[in-house]
Amino acid sequence: MGLHPRATTPTSLTCEQASDSNVLKRANAPILACGASSGASLSSDGAQNRFAHTCACVSRTSQSMNPCVETIYQSIFIQATGTLRKEIASLMRQGRARRRPAAYSRQVRPRFKDPMVMISERPASVEDRALPGHWEGDLIIGAKGQSAVGTLVERSTRYTLLLYLPNGHTAVEVQDAIIDKLADLPHSLRLSLTWDQGSELAQHRKIASELGLEVYFCDPHSPWRRGTNENTNGLLRQYMPKGTDLSLLTEADPGAIADQQGDRPRKTLNWDTPKQRLEMLLRA
Repeated sequence: MGLHPRATTPTSLTCEQASDSNVLKRANAPILACGASSGASLSSDGAQNRFAHTCACVSRTSQSMNPCVETIYQSIFIQATGTLRKEIASLMRQGRARRRPAAYSRQVRPRFKDPMVMISERPASVEDRALPGHWEGDLIIGAKGQSAVGTLVERSTRYTLLLYLPNGHTAVEVQDAIIDKLADLPHSLRLSLTWDQGSELAQHRKIASELGLEVYFCDPHSPWRRGTNENTNGLLRQYMPKGTDLSLLTEADPGAIADQQGDRPRKTLNWDTPKQRLEMLLRA
């Protein structure tokens, strides 16, 4: 049996078609009369859902009389003009004068303007720490979220650099601090940077181009994917406890704290210090 397209009326529109106001304007059979028999007014909760249910009950044998909720919403907005349009807007829960298509809320919006490269695309050599030069970064946030210090940790040596952010932790401030801190390292020791999806790294494309490295992003709510950095941040909290106003730090303070971390022997490094491991790489 062949398939034939069904004639389109306002009540037979799909939710996607209902988002097209031109389709509805061309339609010639209003749906509101059916919904009116439900006894629900626009000001009552769930009125549009009850309209749709009533139409389905009244016209069980006719699919063309079973509108979806999106069709009902679009018909209400398109048919209303002038004073009636304002009155309808006042009765809507969101108070909007125009209908936002249902598909709008289902859209996945990009986190940043420039596309992110996710951590799943990071090479295996980064994961097993076979090569140096791969960094993890984050922010340690101060009291009331008003101040911050940036942290950078090299994965293989655990060497730590701290970013002094006296003027805030916006994307531009963090970008400049990262570039300034890593620019003096040999290129072989700045191959990649892994960060979470915080807004402070919105300028990741500029960071990548200036330093010639790859920037990878963790999945949301997955701090364990930056385990080296999370562990280091825990150690740094000894110097900068939660609730500390980090804006009171001087420019020399972050460097002094990083030096102490660099001189701290690590069991995972066979009791070498991060500074010793980094010096070995620089001499190689």
